[in-house]
Amino acid sequence: QVQLVESGGGSVQAGGALRLSCAASGYTYHTYSMAWFRQAPGKEREGVAGIYTGGGTPYYADSVKGRFTISQDNAKNTLDLQMTSLKPEDTAMYYCALAPYYVGWSPSRFNFWGQGTQVTVSS
Repeated sequence: QVQLVESGGGSVQAGGALRLSCAASGYTYHTYSMAWFRQAPGKEREGVAGIYTGGGTPYYADSVKGRFTISQDNAKNTLDLQMTSLKPEDTAMYYCALAPYYVGWSPSRFNFWGQGTQVTVSS
């Protein structure tokens, strides 16, 4: 059974940085998509950044390009999201998700989800 556990959320001031980590286990897919999504109160869940292990460049939402960096540590089975120059509008619950193929970056296409980690950015 696939399990995803996020960590690293917290509260920071605008301009600060946080690093989120997603520990993944229980999967045996040779290629798969993993991504970070976020959902703010009253808003739809949106894709933030993602990778497909079968190839291609990482995906980044326009709102985070140049500020967030996604990376995968295969030795540790983790998916990390380094967030810098944080803005109040980055405040949301951040979720890690996995799909056993390339599905694009719509949250409805991902099969497995973590419980989320809260990120709060104050001005």
